[in-house]
Amino acid sequence: MKHFELKGTTRQVGNKAVIKAFRREGLVPCNLYGLGMENILFTVNAKELKALTDTPNSYIVDLFLDGAKKGQTCVLHELQWHPVTDECLHVDFLAVGDKKPVTISVPLVIEGHAKGVQQGGKFYQNVRSLKISALMKDLPDELTIDITSLGLDKRIKASDVQVKNVTIVSDKDTIICGVKTTRNVTAAASEE
Repeated sequence: MKHFELKGTTRQVGNKAVIKAFRREGLVPCNLYGLGMENILFTVNAKELKALTDTPNSYIVDLFLDGAKKGQTCVLHELQWHPVTDECLHVDFLAVGDKKPVTISVPLVIEGHAKGVQQGGKFYQNVRSLKISALMKDLPDELTIDITSLGLDKRIKASDVQVKNVTIVSDKDTIICGVKTTRNVTAAASEE
């Protein structure tokens, strides 16, 4: 999986006024926890954070606090957004290591042309990513779904996706994509 470098500055626990002051300066308050470590409060530049949050890709984040030479490996855990301006208000990062499995959302890539579409059906896609769990060395950048054999009124569920050394954490009944029968196909079948 791709890595993303992010620089931050540690901060002290503050009240609402302090947090609002950070946001006015273009900083986003963040929290790092996990792996049995103490919580670390810090801020990151909102523009640098946008490169991480405004993409469909998933990353392992290498977090460098206060100019440290060695970064802390973590993943995005939870984001809070402003309801009107879509501005990122707060980010929780979860520290990860090489020994324990990491749970992360990974984007889906659809490949091929469904034979059901060639027969007049309509292709639909319900989800753009799946939540998976794997050791950091086994995490894929994306999951590729081949839809070539997808016929009329057929669909692919999360339980149909098999990747070596990766466990699908998303609900097994989640419908990823499928092909619906259209009225034209139904009318043509009834005429025959």
